[in-house]
Amino acid sequence: DDSAVCVVMASGGYPGAYDKGLEISGIIEASAAADVYHAGTKCVDGKLLTAGGRVLGVTARRNTVCEAAEAAYHAVHKIHWPGAFYRNDIAKKAIDR
Repeated sequence: DDSAVCVVMASGGYPGAYDKGLEISGIIEASAAADVYHAGTKCVDGKLLTAGGRVLGVTARRNTVCEAAEAAYHAVHKIHWPGAFYRNDIAKKAIDR
């Protein structure tokens, strides 16, 4: 009766070389739709910056996998930094079943 989907947002170039210290925006807006877990981030002078390859885990819980995926991607689309990327097929196999 409860499903969760987590979309990992990564730095451009990951798993190879990637830039660090890029400012991240949209976390507060994204938090309205999903929980945002920090992995490769740091705070410097009040700014949230990238500090690793796997930067954020954007996780939504809803009644169905389809609803959870929709909410997670809705939140992901609100978060930005130069070169950010993520997979577009998270939970697709579960939804297709």
